Order: sequence, then C-alpha cells, then structure tokens
Amino acid sequence: MSAAATAPVRSGLLGALRQSPPLIWACLYFFCLLSGYYVLRPVREAMAASADAKAVFPPVLIDWFSAHGIAMQDFVLQFLFTGVFFIMLVLQPLYGAVVSRYARRVFLPAVYGFFIVSLLGFYLLFDSGVPGRGMAFFFWAAVFNLFAVAVFWSFMADVFSNTQAREVYGYIGAAGTLGAFLGPIITAALVKRVGIANLMLVSAGFLSACLVCIWRLRLWAVAREKEQQLASGETPMGGSVLDGLKLIVREPLLRWLAVLVLFGVGVGTLLYNEQASIARQFYPDEAARTAFYSQIDLAVNALTLLLQLGLTRWLLSRHGIAPALLIPGVAIIFGFLLLAAWPLALMVAIVQVMTRASEFSLAKPARETIYTRVDRQWRYKAGAAIDTVVYRGADLTFAWVHKGLSLFGSHAVFAGGVVVAGCMTAAAIGLLHEEKKLPGERPE
Repeated sequence: MSAAATAPVRSGLLGALRQSPPLIWACLYFFCLLSGYYVLRPVREAMAASADAKAVFPPVLIDWFSAHGIAMQDFVLQFLFTGVFFIMLVLQPLYGAVVSRYARRVFLPAVYGFFIVSLLGFYLLFDSGVPGRGMAFFFWAAVFNLFAVAVFWSFMADVFSNTQAREVYGYIGAAGTLGAFLGPIITAALVKRVGIANLMLVSAGFLSACLVCIWRLRLWAVAREKEQQLASGETPMGGSVLDGLKLIVREPLLRWLAVLVLFGVGVGTLLYNEQASIARQFYPDEAARTAFYSQIDLAVNALTLLLQLGLTRWLLSRHGIAPALLIPGVAIIFGFLLLAAWPLALMVAIVQVMTRASEFSLAKPARETIYTRVDRQWRYKAGAAIDTVVYRGADLTFAWVHKGLSLFGSHAVFAGGVVVAGCMTAAAIGLLHEEKKLPGERPE
C-alpha cells in the first residue's frame, strides 16, 4: 500500500487503474459524488428559474416584501444569491472549527453525513409541497455543491503527490464527469414518473457510497503521510476557525487564487442569469424546465469528458498548469465577444457549455494540483474559504451586476462579460507567477 501511495503513475487509463488502487477508489468517490449532485442540480435550476414566487419563497417573506412595494418574482436570483452568501459567511467559521478540532477520520464522514440527513428532510418538504421549499433547497444545494466538492479535492491532495496529481487528476475528473452524465439521465427519466421528492432519496444513496470510498482512501492517505514524514491528517490541525481567511489575506498565491475564482464565477453568473430568463420564457412548467436543464448538463458533461480524456492529462503532465489556466480565459473572451454581437438563445447555450466544460476539465484540475504542494492548513482551510465564501461572494456581486447591465439589454451584459473574462485571464497570469515560487513537492 505504501508504494502505491507515492509511486508515479505514467501509463494510460487502464494501466493507471491497475497500477494505482487508490485511483480506483478516488474515481468511484467522485463518480458517486457528482452523480448525487447532478440528480439534484436540475431541480435547483428549475426552482431558481421559477416564475411562481410561492413555489420558491415562504409566504411570510413574500408578504413582507410586497408590503414594501417589492415583487419578489422580479428578483428571484438576486435574493437567492444574497441569501447563499450570508449563509456561507456563517458556515465558514463553523467548518473551520470542525477541521481545526477534529481529525480527518471524523470530519470527512461528518460533512457527508450532514448532507445525507438533510436530503431525508427535503424528501418530506417536497413530498408535502411545503411553501418556500425552493428557497431552502437552493440554499442547501449551493452549500452542498461547494463544501462537498472542496472537501473532496482537499482529501485528494492527502492521497496523491503533486507528480501523481498531474497524471491522475484528469482521470478522476473524467470519473466525476461520468457521474455528472448519469445524474441528469436519472433525473430526466424519473422526475415525471416518481416526482421530485424521490430524487432526494436517490441522491442520498450516492452520498452513502461516498462514505465507503472515504473509509478506503484514508488508508493510502495515512501511508503516504508516514512514508514522506508529513503532518498526519489523523490528528486535529488546530489553529483558529478564521485561519483560512487570514491565509488568503496574507499569502500572495492564495490571493491570486481567490481573484481568479472571483472573476471565473463572475463569468458563469452572467451567463447563468441570462439562461434563467430564457428558461422562464420557454419552459413555464417546473418539470419541463427541470428536463431542459438536464439536457444542458448533458451537453456540458459530454464536452468535459472529451477534454478530460483527450487533453487534461497531456497538458498537465507535459506542460504544467499554465495552458490549462489560460486556454479557458481566451476561449471565454472569444465567446462573449460573439454574444455581444449576436445575443441569440442558441449562442448563449453554446457559450454556457464551453464555459462550464473548460472550468471542469482544465481550470479546476490545474488549480487543485497547486494544493498538493502546500500544507494542510492551506488546502483544508484557505482552499475551502476560497471555494465557499469567495465563490458565493462572487455569485452575489455579479448577480446584482447582471441586474444592472440587463437594464441596457443583452449586448451590455455580454460586453461586460468580456471585461470580466479579461480580468480572469489576468488573474491566471498572476497566479502562475506565484506558483513558480513553490517547491516541486509540498512542504510540511
């Protein structure tokens, strides 16, 4: 087991799976995680795009804003993103407390156990049609997406070295993409037959399988830490609950990572809001809207899988992270220039697919390899803070930016997107400058 924990992985996919047992469990873990999430993602999108405020918000909230002359159906996404951001501000210190005070064998299962129990509660809410279920579920799904995936990649940096990460992260990402393929297929096939409530139970089943993978992968993480004399994840990290945010302020590399994520999310949010307005117009029925979003997800995942299997590993192992960080920025700038000239519905969908696929297949794996070269405080605390507070802060900011730009039409929205994509590319260049200062392997 210890040899597998540190040996480089230099063969093709099948050879890599035979050579590296932890890769098998990592692929299964990410497959189940994204299957469980993508079963629910179309439900979240349908709630956010709903024109019926009563299906999204609780009556007391609707009445309060109505009494103050505000129609909530005109600000659905803005209200939702604002709420998510403040929830993240509350949860980030709680997460910091958990990872500081408890060992890896405790806090990893605890995170996923919380989400499983929550899904059982949402089954009851959707089954009984409780008003305001849409808002509650949107908040939960946003928290789940960021925390569960952030914890996954932090854990992978415990299991694999930097050299291994460049070889296998593309394969792990591809396994997740296959799970992201399966999720929308399950949703499209079942949502009209069994209803939205039962999809919660399907997702809970996938997350339960993740717990088994965590238990198995822990063995290789412990072996690698012992073999390379790294700080053990089997003991609490200690420190302050706000260490993650403090590290981002103090360390230039983490600051550039945060800026890159900020503008990367901004690009996606501008597109997301335009897509939501189209969905409301053409798919007024909740189930039909859910099916529409599942088709978009399938297109994103098809392109992502092709890139992960054909390009990601080659770029990372042969040329490092620079091309994987810069190519998405250049492609998105070009896409937004086309949209600024021709803001057509089909073109919006095409650029949406391109934007998300390049993030999942290139930019995300490239950023995550950096965390294999830093200590556990950086990836579990600072990395989680970037992927939660910074991420949702960007969502909030650009949701309102979109609201302002949309007053001048789609051309203005996409022209603004060109500027945001340019800032994202500039941040990638700054990150690459700082990344060159890191040692070849992670220090402890």
